This record gives sequence, C-alpha cells and structure tokens, in this order.
Amino acid sequence: MSGMGRLEILSDAEALARRVAEWMTAAALAAKGAFRVSLSGGSTPKTLYGLLASNAFRDRFPWQLASWYWGDERFVPYDDPESNYRMTREAMLDKVVVPPENIHPVPTDGTPEHAARRYEQTLQQAYGATVLDPARPLFDVTLLGLGPDGHTASLLPGDPVLEERERWVAVVSHGRPEVRITMTYPVIESSRRVAFLVTGREKAAVLQAIRAGGSRVPAARVRPSGELIWFVDRAAAGESR
Repeated sequence: MSGMGRLEILSDAEALARRVAEWMTAAALAAKGAFRVSLSGGSTPKTLYGLLASNAFRDRFPWQLASWYWGDERFVPYDDPESNYRMTREAMLDKVVVPPENIHPVPTDGTPEHAARRYEQTLQQAYGATVLDPARPLFDVTLLGLGPDGHTASLLPGDPVLEERERWVAVVSHGRPEVRITMTYPVIESSRRVAFLVTGREKAAVLQAIRAGGSRVPAARVRPSGELIWFVDRAAAGESR
C-alpha cells in the first residue's frame, strides 16, 4: 500500500486540524530557508487555518519564512464569498504577521486563460526554472481535499486537465457552476509532503476505494515526489464513534 501513502485516523475534524497544525509547524521549523505551502479550500482546511492563527500556534509557527500559494481557485473576485483566497485571509492570514510579498493568490482578473498563465509564471519564478525536477520539489507542503466524487483541487473527473503534463496551471471551465483555475498534477506532485485532509462520512466510500488501490478517480492519481499522507477522521475512515 506504499503507493497509496500513509494513513492517520483522528477522532474528529477538530482533532485532525490540531494534528495537521502540529505537523505543519514542525515541518516549517525544520525547514532550511524558505517554506512554500500550497493551500486547499474547504471547511476542513478552514478549521486548520483558524487553529494556526490561534494562540496555540500563532507564536510558534515561523510566519516570516512561509510563502503561501493556492492549489486551485474559483474565478471570482477576491472579496467573493466563494473565494478560497478570501476564506484563507479571514481564517488565518489577516490574524498573523505575514510579509505581503509571501502571499501569492491566484489572479482572478482579465481572462481565465491569462490569469492561469500569470500564476504559472509566478510559480516558475519562485522555483527558478520552467521545468520541474523531481529531485527539487517546488513545495514543502501541499494540502489537498477530497470530494465525494474523487476530485481534488479542481482536478475533476473526466476533465481534459487530468491529462495535462506541460502546463503548470490550467483553466477548468466545465463541471462546476463557475470557471476554476487549478494546478496540474506535475505541480501538485512537486512537493516534499502532500497531505490529504478528509473528514465526513460522505467521503468514506471514495476514500475506501482509493486506499484499496485500483481507483482512477483524480485524487487516486496523485503521486508526489515526496511523502504522501492521508489525515482522515473516523467518519471518513468508515469507523463508528
């Protein structure tokens, strides 16, 4: 099961957020120099972000070293309630001292195609190259969610973006009410640590299928250059309390 990554089961969403906050803080403190994080949207990460900005972690986490990116984003203004960037700012980034130059939201102005190109250039500038080297990951930590349909980031079942291997960032214009911009597999996989955060009984069936092997849903196809960890609560793991 090594290809499926390591599994950690926590009692509930709060316990999961606390475990991941400890894990991220330890990784950041051990980093040599810059610490790049790719963030996920959703309610489970929101709990984590709020915890990192709380008294329990605010003074422990090395905010000056960390740079923040987003794995996917809805193509909506930054102040829109559906914006992942807005959620992260309100839950975490507005509550801590982060250098403004360390925050890199996905552009959501102009056309989606142009915005995707600009974000690709932002990532390549941070990386210092236009071709990814498996021996030199772009990110230190990549956080991902899991949808009941098996999607992760905005890698949606059946979308052509699943086969994209050249572009770092792509537009997803079908399958959801709004256009989305997402990192592609090569960029998501260019990480020292990829962590799926999965809570809720509605995720249990797809999680079980992925962990059993053989699943072809988008989340099952993530193969990072570094470590893969699944942080799940008991409900998502299909366990009774």
